[in-house]
Amino acid sequence: MTGQIQTVTGPIEREDFGKTLIHEHFVFGYPGFNGDGTLGAFNRKEALDACLTVALQMMSCGVQTVVDPTPNECGRNPELLKEISELTGIQIICATGFYYEGEGATPYFKFRQQLGTAEKDIYHMFLTELTEGIEGTGIIPGVIKTASSKGEITEYEKMFFRAAAKAQKETGAVIMTHTQEGTMGPEQADLLLENGADPKKVVIGHICGNTNPEYHKEVLNKGFYIAFDQFGLQGMFGAPTDEDRIETLVSLIKDGYASQIMLSHDTVNFWMGRPLELPAPLEAIMKNWHPSHLFENVLPALRDRGVNEGDIETMLVRNPVRLFFQEQPSEVK
Repeated sequence: MTGQIQTVTGPIEREDFGKTLIHEHFVFGYPGFNGDGTLGAFNRKEALDACLTVALQMMSCGVQTVVDPTPNECGRNPELLKEISELTGIQIICATGFYYEGEGATPYFKFRQQLGTAEKDIYHMFLTELTEGIEGTGIIPGVIKTASSKGEITEYEKMFFRAAAKAQKETGAVIMTHTQEGTMGPEQADLLLENGADPKKVVIGHICGNTNPEYHKEVLNKGFYIAFDQFGLQGMFGAPTDEDRIETLVSLIKDGYASQIMLSHDTVNFWMGRPLELPAPLEAIMKNWHPSHLFENVLPALRDRGVNEGDIETMLVRNPVRLFFQEQPSEVK
């Protein structure tokens, strides 16, 4: 395991990685938020203040590195992430990539798909950002984000998976996926393998939306990492309870899969556009959807069920290091 990994403030070495949250969003906006200018689509100062508080909260739990895989069309803001990192010292890895079709597809690539150029264009976008930086900022993403719909990978979404696999072969970049409600994990894995992706550099995300350990093993046994990365997110988008997630996770750990699992919350810490307003019953269910929940509640629950400190350290520290610091293609003999 050699080399350096790009954060929004520049490259870091493997020994500097530390405790890692594999999937959090400092800011996020569903496509279209820019059109809602009544209250101001995005207040940068408010966002920065909120995110600084969150970053310090993460750091108080011992977190050193956060992966923020916000898709390009969902309010990705690498310069804001850089300022958060510079002001707090937390290390942030950002992404290049697009969301799933139902909540992310903009007419732009759908139009180019009809013309037959979209997949080539997407690959070029990935490769340019991974090698030259994002939109003239010089900030280089550390991951490629891909996503699929509930119960299917649409033809639109497949373009991004194929382009991501191709860009990974060129650059060695990590691929992080979104599975809607935990569906299509094995199908994502097969599609990436068919297109030459390295499973040791892929995280199948949000798969904790499915609570059947055998389903997870279909992905794990192909050599991929998975993420239990929505702790605290309950009652929305078909999400299971944390209790059910924990039981599934404990089962997998006891079966020897801790070395392929990572943990996080998928929090949105500042919504671009109007603030999120939840109905009172849902707000109560979602009260623990914050970036310290894992450390305050989930890890103690894992310990109570017999998970040892070595496995916890593996999921939070060792696995992210293994994921990001595999040998680069040019170094493979």
